[in-house]
Amino acid sequence: MAESPISQTRLFERLTGDDDSRMCEDIPEQACKEQPRNFFLHLFAALGNKLADELSSARLVLPWLMGLIGAPVWMVGLLVPIREAGALLPQIFVAGFIRPKPQRKWVWVAGALLQAVCAGCLALLALWGESTFGGALVLAALVLLSLSRGVSSIATKDVMGKTIAKRRRGTLMGYSGSIAGAATLVAGGVLVLMGNRPGEWALAALLGVAALGWLLNAFCVARIKEEPGAVEGGENAWSSIKTGVSLLKSDRAFLHFNVSRALLLSSALALPYLALLGQQQSGDDLSNLGLLVVVSGLAAMVASPIWGKLADQSSRRVMCYAALGTTACCVLGASLIQLPDQWAQSVVPYALVYALLTIVHHGVRLGRKTYLVDIATQDNRALYVALSNTLTGILMLAVGGVVGALSQWLGSAWLLLILAVTAFFALLSAYRLPEVE
Repeated sequence: MAESPISQTRLFERLTGDDDSRMCEDIPEQACKEQPRNFFLHLFAALGNKLADELSSARLVLPWLMGLIGAPVWMVGLLVPIREAGALLPQIFVAGFIRPKPQRKWVWVAGALLQAVCAGCLALLALWGESTFGGALVLAALVLLSLSRGVSSIATKDVMGKTIAKRRRGTLMGYSGSIAGAATLVAGGVLVLMGNRPGEWALAALLGVAALGWLLNAFCVARIKEEPGAVEGGENAWSSIKTGVSLLKSDRAFLHFNVSRALLLSSALALPYLALLGQQQSGDDLSNLGLLVVVSGLAAMVASPIWGKLADQSSRRVMCYAALGTTACCVLGASLIQLPDQWAQSVVPYALVYALLTIVHHGVRLGRKTYLVDIATQDNRALYVALSNTLTGILMLAVGGVVGALSQWLGSAWLLLILAVTAFFALLSAYRLPEVE
């Protein structure tokens, strides 16, 4: 097979800070030769995926969609738990399904195509959905989209582990987050300029671009050069669960990681409530949504490469820094309601804290993703990822329900303070994790 072009190899070495692209710690020689080419295919695949994720966000875009079509408020509360848990819960079952497949990229492609179809359906619902029935269809589309996301997620990490060497994975995810953040920034800027124009068409356009993002993802993944991997050990779902439970008993570091990851859910759960505070104070003008999308994209563009570089040095420290940042942002967000009226009723201070929390949340995601990929080996990576994600999905549903009830009783500001305490315990837990890089 032909080697990567010289210019592509040099660009790869410049982006990763390596002098020799052929130095690979944990992937086969042939995969190492293809690494520069695969790096850029992963990069553009992640661009499509991350852009699509942002433009169909259950924390920002879909709540606005529910409001526009007149869906009941209780349906809005289901968006984040469905989005997160739906993507994570099935993964222990998917692990046994993909294990007998020597090339896992086609599972990734299938998941991306299904997500594109779901985003297209959501775009149509933005134009023609109405009231409770429309909201139910949004939730149904989100369920299928989330399940498809879960299928792609486990295959993504498995393929990355086979095609990109250690100490380059965090850098790859960092650059992809930065590029996607820039694209999201442009989309948010367009929303700000639209102001009070019809929101249905704007949201339909955003969701249509999200569908194109997943099509780009599928196209790039299909072109990745993936060497056939081990197929021994394929299991049914029940066998995968039993194997996973035994792993939690035997691998204390893996168990400890999952405790830390569960506590770090505080960053994901805090984001929609911070946005909700801003919406309650400033109204549901489309330009306010645009401002939040802008700051979210800008935060991703600036923060992701920095987190990625740090994660390749120590993903454990990245999780510690992110936990500390989550604690500070939650406390700061809760205190905004104490501002003078002219500031408390403006979306701007909430957008600024939302941007800071988004930066921190990217650190949480990059830190725990890099740690999870690096703590495993090629033989058990799919199972480790699937088990960890399934456990997190269960916790997301349980904790999401409790958090929703508390927010109804205490209000968003007090809830943010509770999540700040949770994040502080995440810091203490992550600090005691072993290094894996």
